[in-house]
Amino acid sequence: MSILRIGKVAINVLDLAEARRHYGEFLGLAETASAPGTAYFKGWDEYDHHSVILKENDRAGLDHVAFKVRFPDDLARIESTCERFGFPVQRVSAGSRIGEGEAVATTLPTGHRIEFYQQMERVGIAVGNTNPEPWPDDRRGVGVNRFDHVLLTGEDLEGVTRFFVEGLDFHQSERLINKEGGLLASFLHVTNKAHDIAFIKGPNGKLHHVGFYVETWDDVLRAADLQSRHRVRTELTPSRHGLTRGLTTYFFDPSGNRNETYAGGTFPHYDNDVVTWTEDEAARAIFFHGREMIPSFGSALT
Repeated sequence: MSILRIGKVAINVLDLAEARRHYGEFLGLAETASAPGTAYFKGWDEYDHHSVILKENDRAGLDHVAFKVRFPDDLARIESTCERFGFPVQRVSAGSRIGEGEAVATTLPTGHRIEFYQQMERVGIAVGNTNPEPWPDDRRGVGVNRFDHVLLTGEDLEGVTRFFVEGLDFHQSERLINKEGGLLASFLHVTNKAHDIAFIKGPNGKLHHVGFYVETWDDVLRAADLQSRHRVRTELTPSRHGLTRGLTTYFFDPSGNRNETYAGGTFPHYDNDVVTWTEDEAARAIFFHGREMIPSFGSALT
């Protein structure tokens, strides 16, 4: 099977109007469509119709995350893989959401819904394909380039890692282990980004954060400036992760869903060794500059 990349995330929000302002005006995503209780967004450097779906709900958190595959036959192969691992499988009809083709959906042992799709309407990038400028002149707010990754929480990290690595041919780029060698965090990629999806030990079914890519350290600093200027609830001012080496700032949308602006990071290949961090170095792995755990990091989940 050929999984191209993480393609989209659907986020449950408490107030759609507030969420629209946050993801549209503050983060700078472009709204591409809407339906009752739902809004669709994309980054300026993304080709497909949308990468973020906001769904009004009485509970914040993750609705689903989805990966794009290369060939139509990949959906049947993934369906078989899910069944082999004993996971429930559901087909989502084309047109169930605006701009989307047929999808295969399953539920991970961590309780998260994950989907796979091959077709989505193409709308192109904001700067075009011929002699493009480095960025569009009408960038708003932070002006994030694209949706980058998700970090989820769950209890069975060994099981979910086995599914992605053995079943879907992902590579584990980095991990955090306890004294007994058990997984506390597992970072997984199908591209050569540091992670497309990652899991940390915690309650099943929870969203830790949604990461958005910006290009440089200066962009991370600018994001933090805008967080303060617009009174956005902030958890971590600009810093670096030891794990992935990414440049980062953490903040929250109005519903309490954690966001991250993320730049840099490693670019692992499939034949790289897995980078291992030990529990005694967990604070430095996550907060490389401060080297101390932030209490809300493990408790502010949606």
